[in-house]
Amino acid sequence: MAEALVRPIAALARDLAQGRTTSRELVEVALARIADAGGEGGRAFTKVHAQGALLAADVSDRLRKEGVVPSALAGLPVSIKDLFDIAGDVTTAGSKILRDAAPATADAVAVARLRAAGAVVIGRSNMTEFAFSGIGINPHYGTPLNPYDRPRRRIPGGSSSGAAVSVADGMAAFALGTDTGGSVRIPAALCGIAGFKPTRARVPLEGAFPLSTTLDSIGPLAPTAACCATVFQILAGEEPRPLVAAALPGLRLGIPKNHMLEDLDIEVMQGFESAIQRLARRGAKLVELAVPEFDEAAKANVGGGISPPEAYAMHRKWID
Repeated sequence: MAEALVRPIAALARDLAQGRTTSRELVEVALARIADAGGEGGRAFTKVHAQGALLAADVSDRLRKEGVVPSALAGLPVSIKDLFDIAGDVTTAGSKILRDAAPATADAVAVARLRAAGAVVIGRSNMTEFAFSGIGINPHYGTPLNPYDRPRRRIPGGSSSGAAVSVADGMAAFALGTDTGGSVRIPAALCGIAGFKPTRARVPLEGAFPLSTTLDSIGPLAPTAACCATVFQILAGEEPRPLVAAALPGLRLGIPKNHMLEDLDIEVMQGFESAIQRLARRGAKLVELAVPEFDEAAKANVGGGISPPEAYAMHRKWID
């Protein structure tokens, strides 16, 4: 049943357009997956908006019959990382410190844009406390397990842990996450889906609990890179447009010789080599080069980098 949602957004949108499914059916599938006692719904989500999602799905189906389809996201269930404001909800940012905070009075800008595009908010996804880790562990609300090799209880990656698991496990068609130093990209990679960190502030940060005011970015997690591009158009406030693949013949791609490819596991190196060779066969020109800035950045991060002092400035009232 979960496989119904673990499909590209374009395929789901096509099924909706051709009447092969409805938003209500997709939302019911997502809710059933979340409620499955043998699954990860109880750890992937901190709050489920079951009734609100079903109501929104029915509205979406009715509007579709009237010819109103705001975007390719219309009628699709989305999970929202629990550091975004949702009107009427408490935003905990994965911490028990904020459990008794006042509810948000308005949606975060990113959430509002997804709603305006017709997406159905299915619930709040779990995360690393205050988004400060790439592992995905949360001692307060539980840690959703990676969908791969689950009996061995592998980590999901973080900090957008619940977001990645919700998509990989068919509890949402796509997810809204944040990325400061890998918090979208790491869990997406570990859970076998795609994740995209846009340029900082390309998506407005209003209504998102901050970690690093310099590095925070809002981005999607979804089954494919094309799905991420579709969601990003909406998040960035752009008019939806057809996605056109870039021509590869003649495209020069730099392959760093230093730092980034050092000390890799053999499986990771093999995967990387396979990917760049596929690009080369399609006409891309691979150029090896040294990028000394990578080494300098690594040295700068030995002492913690930019994020910790900025996070301390935000959290000092709970630390001091």
